[in-house]
Amino acid sequence: MLKHFFSLTFFFASTLLFAQTNQSKFKQLKEELPTPNVYRTGGGAPGPWYYQQQADYEMQIMLDDVNQRIYGEEVITYTNNSPDPLEYLWIQLDQNRRAQASSTQQIKKGSIRGKMNYRDLEYLFYDFDGGFKIEYVQDEKGTPIPFYINNTMLRINLPKPLLKGEQYVMKLKWWYNINDRAKYGGRSGMEYFPEEDNYLYTIAQFFPRMAVYNDVEGWQNKQFLGGGEFALPFGNYDVKITTPADHMVGSTGTLQNPGEVLTEKQRTRLEEARVSFDKPVFIVTESEARKNEKGKSNETKTWHFKAENVRDFAFASSRKFIWDAMAVPFGERTVMAMSYYPKEGNPLWEQYSTRVVAHTLNVYSKYTFDYPYEKAISVHTDRIGMEYPMICFNGGRPEADGTYSTRTKHGMISVIIHEVGHNYFPMIVNSDERQWTWMDEGLNTFVQYLAEQEWDINYPSRRGPAYKIVDYMRSEHQSMMPIMTNSESILQFGNNAYGKPATALNILRETVLGRENFDYAFKIYAQRWMFKHPTPADFFRTMEDASGTDLDWFFRGWFYTTNHVDIALNQVHAFKLSDKDPTVENKKKAGEEAALKRFIGDERNTETLKGKTVVDQDASMRDFYNTYDAYAVTEAQRKAYTNYLNSLTAREKALLRKDLNFYQLDFENLGGLVMPVILEFTFSDGSTETVRSAAEIWLKNEQAFSKVFAFEKEVVKIELDPFLETADTDRDNNYWPAQNEPSRFELYKRKSSYKRNRMQEAGR
Repeated sequence: MLKHFFSLTFFFASTLLFAQTNQSKFKQLKEELPTPNVYRTGGGAPGPWYYQQQADYEMQIMLDDVNQRIYGEEVITYTNNSPDPLEYLWIQLDQNRRAQASSTQQIKKGSIRGKMNYRDLEYLFYDFDGGFKIEYVQDEKGTPIPFYINNTMLRINLPKPLLKGEQYVMKLKWWYNINDRAKYGGRSGMEYFPEEDNYLYTIAQFFPRMAVYNDVEGWQNKQFLGGGEFALPFGNYDVKITTPADHMVGSTGTLQNPGEVLTEKQRTRLEEARVSFDKPVFIVTESEARKNEKGKSNETKTWHFKAENVRDFAFASSRKFIWDAMAVPFGERTVMAMSYYPKEGNPLWEQYSTRVVAHTLNVYSKYTFDYPYEKAISVHTDRIGMEYPMICFNGGRPEADGTYSTRTKHGMISVIIHEVGHNYFPMIVNSDERQWTWMDEGLNTFVQYLAEQEWDINYPSRRGPAYKIVDYMRSEHQSMMPIMTNSESILQFGNNAYGKPATALNILRETVLGRENFDYAFKIYAQRWMFKHPTPADFFRTMEDASGTDLDWFFRGWFYTTNHVDIALNQVHAFKLSDKDPTVENKKKAGEEAALKRFIGDERNTETLKGKTVVDQDASMRDFYNTYDAYAVTEAQRKAYTNYLNSLTAREKALLRKDLNFYQLDFENLGGLVMPVILEFTFSDGSTETVRSAAEIWLKNEQAFSKVFAFEKEVVKIELDPFLETADTDRDNNYWPAQNEPSRFELYKRKSSYKRNRMQEAGR
């Protein structure tokens, strides 16, 4: 029995040792990624049996501008394209997050502080009557369907399993109270303008929506708690929206009845905009909008929109809207860039919004695929940025006097780029936002950075460059989570889901793969997964497969850990190759000895005892060694040197004549992330040379290594990561000779002026 005990002990100890020693940073992502199959290949592409479900909607929507409510009736036609028989269907009720008894309210935290404003107090005492009021759920014959509501999810209990290729039709009737974003926040809702007693509505998540069913998750029926956004199937929409007759409506889809809802003048202007490629054309001018917002119509009109192959639907409605548009060419197709905004958005919105929309479509299409829909709309609201197919809601409001700070201007441009960019990720490349926020926010923030820089080379991008993420990367680890964390569990949401993945992709593009190789692989990913449901594994595998580069070490470090980059240049050892010429070598040795620091007593004795020693005063005490020159060249040394030269080959003699300077650099990995090592050498003549080593230089020893460099010129300075491309968190250990970086206080002082409204200060 004791023998078996020792055997088992040895087995478990050996297993543990293997597990511990098999944690190489270059270990493949075999265990983290799902096994490739007929649905998703090992190369990151959809497999031969890949499928996705379809949900088609017909809706009748009424906007109640008196009571601020949405009333709706919808017919959902759900098609099961999976090989699985479905015993039930799941529908998302995202508005239920706003119900007073919702899980979101139950888990909400709060505290009392010494000073609190009324909004803080309202946050503690949530009294909004939110959530869907479901009046009925019926089948296509009008027979009630048994259903169950679990917070933000509704389960349809099917009378029999829905088989592959079959469809099921459901009818739902419902209504809800629209939230005031100033009081209760929200991605959608209303803004009230008390000056003229008007509302601006940005309406989304406004109807019960089908959840995603796929080969990876089954049903994606995680509760909507507010952080993780939306996973939705594609489908076709036929939507009729009834609003006050004096409202203008911007929406997902193509307007089917312009003759009923637009004036002849507006239709003419819209046609002019379709051929205006250099500047926006006003369909509704500011003066017309100002006139329109002064009265309220008691009549209604119905806007009819249709959209094909979209994953969601949203709209905006107000009598305050100015509307402009311009054309963006894509080959023989023309896409319309549009903006809807109240007078409060001017002069910024009139000058920039629609042009920024057009710019975004051009840049994103260059890096992914041509924008496939007929239009892209930017709607101005207060303090919000949110995206839906063909339409997004964006902040960026000037002061009442029309002036604005550079922060307001660039914040507006950035949020428009970002939200319009979401048409690509995740509205078309349809990732699961409820599970993986970074797959839409991170990828989109990365391309947003590219678009910002193509807008203005001096654009103050908030995220993207490696050095912008350094403060987060060196923060306390207990306040961080790996990127591969569920949306609701993320700490520091902006840094984790937006900034860090965008930075990682920038480093992958600029430093690891190079622009050409990265851009090719990234475009392959985008085009492979257009109108499909990719997972993180599909992205990781496509980037590796299309670039021909093992990137498991990169994705493991950046996406699965909270390690950071801190590579230290610990020591530099300088060497010269001895040419064995005694004339040269002896002179060098003499110079080196003369340059040595001497003991202070010896220095003082040279002065005080000069001529007073026994040897000085008694010649008989001197011999050969008192006059011997240890560095004089002897005949034997000359002969040995001649024999040495005669033994060398021509190649060896040429190498010797170069008189190279050798430098051994000792590196240490303090942060945990392995990264390429980029060095800039500055020489005595002022010239520089950059030397790059791939991340695989850390193979065999991920903690430290030494590397030798040889130059004909003498090196006077070495800098590690000279172009700020690896997000190294401590640059004080990146220099030889040592030097300190500017203090963080000085950097903060330089940034603070960004918030000032210099236009207002100048009286402009």
